Amino acid sequence: MSICLTNIAKTFGRTTALEPLDLNIADGELVGLLGPSGSGKTTLLRIIAGLEQPDRSRTGSIHFGERDVTNVHVRDRRIGFVFQHYALFRHMSVFDNVAFGLTALPRRERPSVGEIRTRVNRLLEMVRLEEFANRYPAQLSGGQQQRVSLARALALKPDVLLLDEPFGALDAKVRQELRRWLRHLHDELGFTSVFVTHDQEEALELSDRVVVMSNGRIEQIDEPDTLYRHPANRFVFEFLGDVNRLEGNVQDGELTCGEARLSVDLSEGHEELLMRPHELKLLEQPSPYAQLPVTVTSASPIGAEVRVELVADWLPEPWQATVRHADFERLHIKRGQRLFVEPRRWHRFGNAETHDQEVEIIT
Repeated sequence: MSICLTNIAKTFGRTTALEPLDLNIADGELVGLLGPSGSGKTTLLRIIAGLEQPDRSRTGSIHFGERDVTNVHVRDRRIGFVFQHYALFRHMSVFDNVAFGLTALPRRERPSVGEIRTRVNRLLEMVRLEEFANRYPAQLSGGQQQRVSLARALALKPDVLLLDEPFGALDAKVRQELRRWLRHLHDELGFTSVFVTHDQEEALELSDRVVVMSNGRIEQIDEPDTLYRHPANRFVFEFLGDVNRLEGNVQDGELTCGEARLSVDLSEGHEELLMRPHELKLLEQPSPYAQLPVTVTSASPIGAEVRVELVADWLPEPWQATVRHADFERLHIKRGQRLFVEPRRWHRFGNAETHDQEVEIIT
């Protein structure tokens, strides 16, 4: 079921929660709403659900497929909603929690007892909890409770599944496992899903497309790879990962900052360049176009890479670099070691009158 929002805005008194926006979500798509606290992502999700109403002063509309649900009550929108804190009934078993929405339907819409049992058992099998049907929520882990919550939302066969920070209350390892599991379940069933998160990694790993929001506005909508490699503006670039900043004055094709030097193809004047940790190469000697001396303050193995923290007199704040284990061992990197940075790539975002720029250095 596709979702189409047109000219949707929301204010609470004098506070603008959502600027007028349009959003189209394709049938079967899994879309993440990503942004910091106060960006409007949860308000947008609640408007899609019908838990909040958009401003009536605008001619906005919300469509699920061909159906206009702008003024349709939440109970009639045929949505499934998964909350961060599960919202399970503590006095009910896992089976009864999943079956609750079905048993609460009006008599004319309610499936038979046998149909309910079959559907609930199938859902418990899908979420890998069939052996826990008779347990109570207090007897389950956080990850298991969230799977019960998801099964309950799917029991009514919703047109749209909405999830509000569904993994926010779980530890990192469980979150990662549930992300993979939800992605697999989504691909298997093909339902349309929208979820809210402030976790960049979660959004980029799970989504078909990510909607990045800030101050009630949509900053960019793109596939994860495009979003990360080609951010629309500085906010998106800085929000999606660690950033190293280099400020200095450009003269005669060289940016200088204290004892640091970097060859750049820029006009003269003050400039600020931004670099991701993986875009930095560490060397024992300066390169022909970059003399950026640094000192190692820490090195931490993080999965397939090593995260290295760097400081220098010309840096206002520490830099982060990520290197392969092979390079870490080849350079014998240790705390207090003096090295040189060679940027593989840097990014420059100008003011409203200039285009954002990304320059890749070929060495």
